[in-house]
Amino acid sequence: MYLLENRRAFKKMEKKSIKNQEIFLNEEEKTLVWENVQSSFEKLFGTEVYSSWLKNISLLKEYNDYLVLGVPTRFFRDWIVSRYLDKILSQLKTFKNSVNRVEFKILEEHKINANDALRIDDFTKVTEIKDSILNYNRLNPNLNFDNFVSGSSNEIALSSSKKICEQISRYNPLYIYGGVGLGKTHLLNAIGLELEKKTNVMFISAERFMYHFIKSIKKNDMVSFKDFFRKSSVFIIDDIQFIRGKESLQEEFFHTFNSLMDKGSQIIISADRNPMKLDRVQERIKSRLAGGLVVDINVPDLELKVKIIKKRIMEIESQFKENINLNDDVINYIANESKTNIRELIGILNRVIAFSRVHNKILSISDCKNILKDVFSQIKIITVDKIQNVVSNFFNIPLSEMLSQRRSRPLARPRQIAMFLAKKMTTRSLPEIGRRFANRDHTTVIHAVKTITRLSEQDDEMKKNINQIKSLLIEQ
Repeated sequence: MYLLENRRAFKKMEKKSIKNQEIFLNEEEKTLVWENVQSSFEKLFGTEVYSSWLKNISLLKEYNDYLVLGVPTRFFRDWIVSRYLDKILSQLKTFKNSVNRVEFKILEEHKINANDALRIDDFTKVTEIKDSILNYNRLNPNLNFDNFVSGSSNEIALSSSKKICEQISRYNPLYIYGGVGLGKTHLLNAIGLELEKKTNVMFISAERFMYHFIKSIKKNDMVSFKDFFRKSSVFIIDDIQFIRGKESLQEEFFHTFNSLMDKGSQIIISADRNPMKLDRVQERIKSRLAGGLVVDINVPDLELKVKIIKKRIMEIESQFKENINLNDDVINYIANESKTNIRELIGILNRVIAFSRVHNKILSISDCKNILKDVFSQIKIITVDKIQNVVSNFFNIPLSEMLSQRRSRPLARPRQIAMFLAKKMTTRSLPEIGRRFANRDHTTVIHAVKTITRLSEQDDEMKKNINQIKSLLIEQ
């Protein structure tokens, strides 16, 4: 009996000691300077996302391996968790490597600072779009028709864009689609520059359109939101694929689209794919997008890339009053070796020119090969984790959802694509790949590979998506 009592007393003391130790550790582990973390969030996500969603996150408690963060509402929490949690956790680990999870506590609704609200989004004082602080018409004067280089891959899109500027509503809506870095935004910008001379123009990305939509809901002021966007004579929206899977946003866009069409406003839209190939977008929206003129921009051929390089050289010579000595052989080499998009092509050219300036010499093909060997020959390390993250971001779905046991088409198809790429682009075995996808059987991986192989052979859109994802994997 005596021994039993002693054991109980000892265990009680041990528990108390452990508890005290945990408290001590928790106090000692408070190492984060939250202001620094917030600054890193702004750099990582951009000012727009940070101001809308991450600025109001507060650090409530800090433990050795997890954090308790405060958010104003349940809506905030759900939005942040579904879209930004993975990146937030990765960024937190750069400040404190031991952190492996975060918990969110919903705080009481707080009042928005009146000055901030007015500066960010004062819908109630909107009079004309052209005078509004919400005018996201950040039209770049350098992206005009004069410096848009045309070729067989984009001549129809260019011609249609110019016709719009000559006669509004000639093609309505005008829908331009193509891959990343091929000139879609350049054309939309050029149209905006021409038409703003005649009338009021709204130029906005689909993502920013969503931010305004969310803010209007939070402020309970949808009337001002509708009035603001529906009074434009020309409505230009970039990257419309961003609305995929966002039902409430699609609903508002549908009514905005109809309202603008009814009043005779010109609508110009860009996307990364044909309107009928937009997945998780309402059929009625797709039919309206396809109801005007649909044109595509393809990957530039060798001739167009050469023209782009020569045009860029002329611009640099004119701007900096210097001669750029690159012979035709070097130009052809650069054009031929660049395989992805125009942005990459210009970046490669800038690198070659910089080297030529520093060493004050006329470069040969051999010189270019040496300069660009890390660009053209670099072997990228591609992991299953990387594939999963790129695929989930490409289809705009949370990684946790893609790896879940749910079998709905919007989740199952991206999951199969990720498995397919993991088999084709890594050295992992089928069982290993299955384990990385929430412990699925290797037969599931085999089925995914066969399915995506068949679909990529039959469906051009599937083939295009896979090629785009591969490009993203190689670029990152």
